[in-house]
Amino acid sequence: MASNLHELRPKASDSEKITINLGYVDLGHIDLLVQEGFYSNRTDFIRTAIRNQLDRHNDAVKKSVERHRLDLGLRHYSRQDLEAAQAAEEVLHIQVLGLASIANDVTPELAQQTIASLHVLGALHASPAVKEALKDRIR
Repeated sequence: MASNLHELRPKASDSEKITINLGYVDLGHIDLLVQEGFYSNRTDFIRTAIRNQLDRHNDAVKKSVERHRLDLGLRHYSRQDLEAAQAAEEVLHIQVLGLASIANDVTPELAQQTIASLHVLGALHASPAVKEALKDRIR
C-alpha cells in the first residue's frame, strides 16, 4: 500500500546547511558541554550561540532592515506574479532577508524581463537557468 503513495509537492526546507571550521580546543569545549548535558548535541550548541548573538544585535538588525527596505521572511515569486508585473510594464527590485524563491516554471526570459535587481540576505531558491539569467543583477 505504501508503494502507491506519491509526494505531490516536495517539502521545502526551512533551513540551509553551513560548514564552519573550529579549532580542536573549541570543539572539545563544545563536546564537554554536550557531555555534561548543557546541550543535546553540537548543532544545538551552535544554533543557541548564533541565536544569542542575533538577539544581542536585534535593535541594529531591525534598523538596518528598515533602512534597506528588506522584505523579512519567506518571499515566493510565482510565474503569475512575474507575468502580472510584465503586463503592467513594471520591473521588480527584489530585496529579501530570509528566503527568496522563484517558481520552477519561471523561464529565464521572463525573469530577465521582470526582475531588475535581486538582493537576498539568506538564501535564493531558483532554477539554475534563472540564476544564470539573473547573475548580473544579483548582489
